[in-house]
Amino acid sequence: MEAREAHLRRRRGLEREEDPPSEEGNTELDSAPDLVQWTRHMEAVKTQLLEGALRQLTELLDQAVWEAVQSYPPQGRPLPSIPPDSLSKTQKPSLGKQKVFIIRKSLLDELMEIQHFRTIYHMFIAGLCVFIISTLAIDFIDEGRLVLELDLLIFSFGQLPLTLVTWVPMFLSTLLAPYQALRLWARPRAGGAWTLGAGLGCVLLAVHTAVLGALPLHVAVKQELPPASRCILVFEQVRFLMKSYSFLREAVPRILQARGGEIQAPSFSSYLYFLFCPTLIYRDNYPRTPHIRWNYVAKNFAQALGCVLYACFILSRLCVPVFANMSREPFSTRALVLSILHATLPGIFMLLLIFFAFLHCWLNAFAEMLRFGDRMFYRDWWNSTSFSNYYRTWNVVVHDWLYSYVYQDGLWLLGGRARGAAMLGVFLVSALVHEYIFCFVLGFFYPVMLMLFLVIGGPLNFAMHDRHTGPAWNVLMWTLLFLGQGIQVSLYCQEWYARRHCPLPQTTFWGLMTPRSWSCRT
Repeated sequence: MEAREAHLRRRRGLEREEDPPSEEGNTELDSAPDLVQWTRHMEAVKTQLLEGALRQLTELLDQAVWEAVQSYPPQGRPLPSIPPDSLSKTQKPSLGKQKVFIIRKSLLDELMEIQHFRTIYHMFIAGLCVFIISTLAIDFIDEGRLVLELDLLIFSFGQLPLTLVTWVPMFLSTLLAPYQALRLWARPRAGGAWTLGAGLGCVLLAVHTAVLGALPLHVAVKQELPPASRCILVFEQVRFLMKSYSFLREAVPRILQARGGEIQAPSFSSYLYFLFCPTLIYRDNYPRTPHIRWNYVAKNFAQALGCVLYACFILSRLCVPVFANMSREPFSTRALVLSILHATLPGIFMLLLIFFAFLHCWLNAFAEMLRFGDRMFYRDWWNSTSFSNYYRTWNVVVHDWLYSYVYQDGLWLLGGRARGAAMLGVFLVSALVHEYIFCFVLGFFYPVMLMLFLVIGGPLNFAMHDRHTGPAWNVLMWTLLFLGQGIQVSLYCQEWYARRHCPLPQTTFWGLMTPRSWSCRT
């Protein structure tokens, strides 16, 4: 760069000596500084491009390292014999490949740096504005007043204080029982004191499981909580159970392999941090970011709230008018098919909103507040050409837990030979938990999700495998997602209103288990 500037200065000096001053010469002299400035600008652009390419290459290599570690083959049935003093703070005896935490951003945060992708995000915001404007306009035309009706939102989050009060004993049980049980098991194994402590630890875990299993269910049924409040309780119930299991599953092998005087339980601060950080895999330490960006936290919470409002507008404008009185009309196959097709658009909108609100905004907000470095809560599931890849990339947080503690442990129990059985176990556990969540939130049993997930999703996982990579397979996957969401929204909405239009004269077990929308015609 300096040599080029010296060359330009020498050239200008020669031109001054050889050429007499003229208007043309003055113009050339005036353009020389512009050329130097342009050269400096292009050098700066080159530096920025190199830095960007280096950053992208680093992230690509980090991803490759993670995938290489994740694909490490199992070592067989026996637990490896590793001296406890050789384990680092973040290691545990492994039954196969382990989850590796590294500092990385969420994929959408990276994509938001691209202007074309931000425009798609702006289009969704414009859609929310249109919903708000249409609501105000309809209310003004029909009732002569400008009031933003939020009846559905207020109903869904009814009795929220009771929900938060119920959460407190759930949290305290998860905070105290597993950790104290582990401390009792970590005591020196001498005499009958350890046996008594181990038994007391098992009692603590039994009480903890009973509290998490019965308390939210009792409050939801007894107090007739609305759907959103139930959703908070059931998500926290499942999250606490999964975190408790992960903590014990990661820490207990370390204690069992430790020698008498060398037993050391994880610190309480590590366990407390784990209960709030956005992962279901316990480690003593996680990679941390250097500081907290509070503006980023506020932005993500605001976006999550906007998604909740967006979902309420979609349900009130696109679903309630269609399904509220459907049970009052005679049943016909034509009406059922049309209702499913009508529900595909709001259904896929709900899927995208749940993904963005929870897996991106909510988890990133908590990750930022806790300086949690690994933000890969999802991967590029929208590019999937197979359902097996979609299941792996849609919710990485839950997938890591299922892979580590259902699939890997299942392989170990089966001797590492029955991979199909272990995979079937993952689908069965996931389908049952999804169905339980829907049943808890809606307040009735209607196994639509169970059938779609286990009966249809299971075979599709094996039929649409990773060897199918063409764009047509991505179109097929999105088409099936549209139809699946339409089926869920249509059937669940019909059942919801049927149970309100046709209440049971007497509550019986079979009455609760039998879909009411099949027979309700008022």
